[in-house]
Amino acid sequence: MGRGKIAIRRIENQTTRQVTFSKRRGGLLKKTRELSVLCDAQIGLIIFSSTGKLCDYCTEGLRMDQLIERYQKMSGTRIPENDSREQLFGELAMLRNETRRLQSNVRRYTGEDTSSIPFEELDEVEQELERSVKKVRDRKNELLHQQLENLRRKERMLEEENSNMYRWEHRLALEYQQAAMEAKPVEHQQVLDQFPFCGEPKLSKLEKGFSHGSVGRGGKENLLVIRNERVNGRQPRKVTNSAHKNHQLEF
Repeated sequence: MGRGKIAIRRIENQTTRQVTFSKRRGGLLKKTRELSVLCDAQIGLIIFSSTGKLCDYCTEGLRMDQLIERYQKMSGTRIPENDSREQLFGELAMLRNETRRLQSNVRRYTGEDTSSIPFEELDEVEQELERSVKKVRDRKNELLHQQLENLRRKERMLEEENSNMYRWEHRLALEYQQAAMEAKPVEHQQVLDQFPFCGEPKLSKLEKGFSHGSVGRGGKENLLVIRNERVNGRQPRKVTNSAHKNHQLEF
């Protein structure tokens, strides 16, 4: 059965950590030596323990400082030997002159140092300032145009929303009006039912009895028709016709 995997993290116990360091350091030095011999590789190994103890290995026939110097040359972390003090001072002087020139240009553009500038240079400075102002003005106009386009776009959106709202309100008004017109006949009929004098006359019990008719002697019907309306300002009175035995109204 194989060994379980060891979690790669810091060992908290100091004694165990020192024992593990000694074992792993020995294995690392052994593998480094084998790699140097088998592959003819130039290897330099430097190890510092957690207590600050140094342990190193270098390929046989070489010194550690030689390997470090070679590493610095190859990685560019070391200044080449042909760089002299004079060259460094020359580069420093060039940087100082460039700094002075830039500072002088700044003073000229801000108008702080114009007394010692000849006319030709002043003309050049003026042209440069005009070009700078033109660039600033163009950029400003561009930003204003963008803002104007944004405002127009918002205006169109608001107009469209307003139009949609108007159509929606108009549709609701039409629907409400149509519903009111449909409800009017029903309300009118309800009013007529509550107030019969405004519509057809309501029959009394006597009128209802005569309207339905009553059968007398000999099987003939005696009918009485009474209308509840005045004719020439007089109330109708009953007239009896003996021939037909029908009750009529005379005005």
